[in-house]
Amino acid sequence: MTVNHQPTTGELVDPEQLRGAFGTFATGVTVVTVGGQEPHGMTANSFSSVSLDPPLILVCVDRKAVMHDTLHAAGAFGVSVLAAGQEPVARHFANRWRPLGRAQFDTVDWVPGRATGAPLISGALASFECRLWRAYDGGDHSIFVGRLLTVERLSEEEPMLFLRGRFRQIGPDRSEVRT
Repeated sequence: MTVNHQPTTGELVDPEQLRGAFGTFATGVTVVTVGGQEPHGMTANSFSSVSLDPPLILVCVDRKAVMHDTLHAAGAFGVSVLAAGQEPVARHFANRWRPLGRAQFDTVDWVPGRATGAPLISGALASFECRLWRAYDGGDHSIFVGRLLTVERLSEEEPMLFLRGRFRQIGPDRSEVRT
């Protein structure tokens, strides 16, 4: 077995190597949204459940992203967990050149959240609405923890995944493959 040198505290880590290593961890894909006068959406794979009691989730947002200050100011947000067939939606909300405000939702099917009014993506596997509970420093990102207000599990379809810099889909279970 070959062991690679691991950097010790104080050594610099190459950002491209770090991005590549982080990319080996498959994640789900979400769209994080805020409502109000200037609604906004952003594709995110830094999403996680935190606690059942109280019910908490988190999203991590780059400090330079439009969503960062928008979410903080809104004090509430929505999260839509995308299904495997929703890659165009993920790409739309990841596109830095899309229109801002309400216009960015013109080409996407969505419904307003019951509790916050945040746009929730139609056809998503699940949706969550949250009140901002806490925000933490996460280096070049902020970690926004939300207390759940609504939860809906909407579909049993397969999830969209992000792995090694690409959108992916789960293949058939080995038990389902016939030889």
